[in-house]
Amino acid sequence: MIIRVLIAAVVILFLVMWVRAVIDVFKRPDLTRAAQAAWMIGMLVIPFVGLLVYTMLRPPDSQLRRR
Repeated sequence: MIIRVLIAAVVILFLVMWVRAVIDVFKRPDLTRAAQAAWMIGMLVIPFVGLLVYTMLRPPDSQLRRR
């Protein structure tokens, strides 16, 4: 029972983070359409790795505001 709750919590957390990353990709003014498409394909084809790489490589909000 507890295992199912933990698995459900992890899946929900992943989905929330994935949706947030997808929205963030489309809102970023510094990415071209080709770069946005590449990130989307990466996050769709390899969801866990794509989300992890995007989260690690994304510049902080303060750098995005300066641009």
